[in-house]
Amino acid sequence: MKFCSHCGHPVSERIPVGDDRPRFVCDQCNTVHYQNPRIVAGCLPVYRQQVLLCRRAIEPRQGFWTLPAGFMENGETIEQAALRETWEEAQARVREQQLYTLFNLPHINQVYMFFRAELCDLDFGPGEESLEVRLFDEEEIPWEQLAFPTIGKTLRHYFSDRQQQAFPVRMQDILWQPRRPQ
Repeated sequence: MKFCSHCGHPVSERIPVGDDRPRFVCDQCNTVHYQNPRIVAGCLPVYRQQVLLCRRAIEPRQGFWTLPAGFMENGETIEQAALRETWEEAQARVREQQLYTLFNLPHINQVYMFFRAELCDLDFGPGEESLEVRLFDEEEIPWEQLAFPTIGKTLRHYFSDRQQQAFPVRMQDILWQPRRPQ
């Protein structure tokens, strides 16, 4: 950040009085510009024994499979964001959403929240951000072609929990691990 969105003057990075970390602060009007984690909301749409996945039409990870999800918008609840993203990416309607997985990814300043939900019907298809949308049985999941770790973890939890028919809310931190040279 170079300029204040409030008054247009230059900003500098410093620790404001009463704070404990560097922030962008306007040199003119002293507005503190906070940068907070982005929330990703999505659904794990289920129909009988199958789950709905979307093949991404956009970067990052274009061509890989994912659950319908995306960034939360201002003015909506996390549940509304998950429903909107499910419609936008899969043209799918769901019901009986229940919070299922929550992942903290502090290294990229994101929080992922997935709702387990039931598909209302089989009237779905690719939205603008999807190349393809389809239902998968557990043994058909393209595990090596999943777009993000949060997707694989959510699916593994689901298939494991489905055996006991108990779906607790699962929370996990996903921390960046540098790759070691081999």
